[in-house]
Amino acid sequence: MTYDTIRETADAALMPTYGRFSVALEQGKSATVRDAEGREYIDFGSGIGVNSLGYADPEWAAAVAEQAGRLQHISNLYYNETQSLFAQEVCRATGMGRVFLCNSGAEANECAVKLARKYSEDKYGPDRYAVVTMNNSFHGRTIATLEATGQDTFHAHFLPFTGGFRYVEPGDVPALESALEGACAVILECVQGEGGVKPLDFEYLRQVRRLCTEKDVLLVVDEVQTGVGRTGRFLACEHAGIRPDVVTLAKGLGGGLPIGACLCTEELGGVMSAGMHGSTFGGNPVVCAGGRVVLSRVTAPGFLEEVARKGDRLRSRLEKMPGVRSVRGLGLMLGVELDGISGREAAEKCVSAGLLVLTAKSLMRLLPPLTITDEELDRGLSILEKVLTDCGGKEE
Repeated sequence: MTYDTIRETADAALMPTYGRFSVALEQGKSATVRDAEGREYIDFGSGIGVNSLGYADPEWAAAVAEQAGRLQHISNLYYNETQSLFAQEVCRATGMGRVFLCNSGAEANECAVKLARKYSEDKYGPDRYAVVTMNNSFHGRTIATLEATGQDTFHAHFLPFTGGFRYVEPGDVPALESALEGACAVILECVQGEGGVKPLDFEYLRQVRRLCTEKDVLLVVDEVQTGVGRTGRFLACEHAGIRPDVVTLAKGLGGGLPIGACLCTEELGGVMSAGMHGSTFGGNPVVCAGGRVVLSRVTAPGFLEEVARKGDRLRSRLEKMPGVRSVRGLGLMLGVELDGISGREAAEKCVSAGLLVLTAKSLMRLLPPLTITDEELDRGLSILEKVLTDCGGKEE
């Protein structure tokens, strides 16, 4: 099918909930993708941080195909070796004790809220249920996780919410301490992705951990976008030296297949019993087979150091480019503030030039595959530099 035919077919059948770029992608390898017309692009977005091992990784594809040809789904009424091993390995990688497997970051965050409320009700009764979240945060698009998202722009048209969420400004310790009265949990991102790639101050994160411990409020760290090596550590919270009570993962964990994980300490592992939570597709063996390959690669010696090195290389080149006002983020999760052009405008021009990038508010957001090669990185950066130069930026 040609691009025009693909677009016409999609527009006639799909709800128009996405602002799509004018390209139809057909196949890829590593961090390079090809569209329906045969044109190549360097991908600095990796499916919004999902394709952690890039496209068509041979080891990942073989594991997924082998599992799909043997047993594709069984439901969680039965045990399965692939799921059991994946659960053990993701707990080991995060330092957590137990995991609930689901299909997305929003589902993982929903599980975290339920877990926190059940824990608090068991110890303190039903009135201690509030969840404290940060202004400018993003935690999903279901009704509960949408309410947990501290951005009014995402709330419009979907009121009323269920209630029970409070918002504080990141960095304001007194406001947080006040908000913890009657709260069961704090949920936050160490780097606010959809909020504009804004890292939270490490000392603030340590103060949040201290207050949560003092008041027996669960600290939930949403690592949906930042986790699985994206920032150069397996979890972004490791940069601040804190240990959450609950961690949520998704995106890069499956390497390209839908997955979510809500992990908790061993002490919290038995809070919810059989029948209190569930997922028909959660922990699907095909997805877990792919996830096992991702975990094996990301936790291999030297892998995270390479992510950090590539992140430094990317940031260094970006900071010297024309039209770049600032660069922020951690590892291979960077936001670029531009002069005289919005992130969306830059992204459109990049697509036309052969580079795929993302946006976050007015910024350009970069989330390349963790396995991107130096050659692909340099090719993409050269395209971006030319785009920014052509937009009126002056070379330094």
